[in-house]
Amino acid sequence: MRRFRRLRANPAMRRMVCETRLNAADFIYPIFVAEGNNIMKPVDSMPTVYQYSIDDLEQILPQIADSGISGLLIFGIPEKKDELATEAYNDKGVTQQAIRYIKEHYPDLLIIADVCLCEYTSHGHCGVVKGDKILNDSTLPLLCKMAVSLAKAGADIIAPSDMMDGRVAAIRAALDENALTDIPIMSYSAKFASGYYSPFRDAAESAPCFGDRKSYQMDPCNGREALREIEDDIEEGADMVMVKPALCYLDILRAARDRYDLPIAAYNVSGEFSMVKAAAQLGWIDEKRIVLENLTAIKRAGADIIITYHALDAAKWIKEDN
Repeated sequence: MRRFRRLRANPAMRRMVCETRLNAADFIYPIFVAEGNNIMKPVDSMPTVYQYSIDDLEQILPQIADSGISGLLIFGIPEKKDELATEAYNDKGVTQQAIRYIKEHYPDLLIIADVCLCEYTSHGHCGVVKGDKILNDSTLPLLCKMAVSLAKAGADIIAPSDMMDGRVAAIRAALDENALTDIPIMSYSAKFASGYYSPFRDAAESAPCFGDRKSYQMDPCNGREALREIEDDIEEGADMVMVKPALCYLDILRAARDRYDLPIAAYNVSGEFSMVKAAAQLGWIDEKRIVLENLTAIKRAGADIIITYHALDAAKWIKEDN
């Protein structure tokens, strides 16, 4: 009989043989920056998450800077939206201004800039719309303009999340042509058309006005296709790739980790976060225990980087436990 319990006998023994260890540096914290002043607006479907105006970012930035996490992922919410998402690539837009503010006051804080049109379009889709179709190739130049604008504002990493075909190659070329060759791309490579995004659309005010995103985001049924998407993005110049959502797609994450050796991120998305928060508020689960177990599962499956709304709490808990 193998006595596996010998290595589980006490906390010191379990710590010594632990295979997967969470670290605050594993985490990236998403933030939502709204155009305007004196805004600290709670997101009803995401407890503890807020929209902040630039003048109120000090409500959250010191916590991020002091937490030990690796950085933040920024989403902008403009006052004006139109069909071509012009505020997305306005050098004086809310996201660009927020990036400049953060870099001025927290120069060492890593900023990942999401590149997608959905928060900036009047129709809420991630690309240019004609009739009821989202046009792939017509969207690419706008994504390129947005990526260049955000990088020039000071973003450290460009993260295209739109799921248009060929966008990584187009953005890489645009960055290079603008002498931004040192800016890496973290591509949302395997981004599924998931029901777990609903709370995010409240936070980012980005719900589509018609239809859905199934014609460009991935079918949740398809795993082999996800690996082809990842492979294409690597070939097009992605420095890091991402699987989104995380928890329902750990098989994709594991398969990607086994096949590719570049950094892999996983996005522990809004629905995954909100379900935990809701159950914890009702007293049905131990929030700390569940959060750390979920994040450990994501890392164990192969993620090097975990984007999560739990980042600040998890960093605090890890520090307390150590």
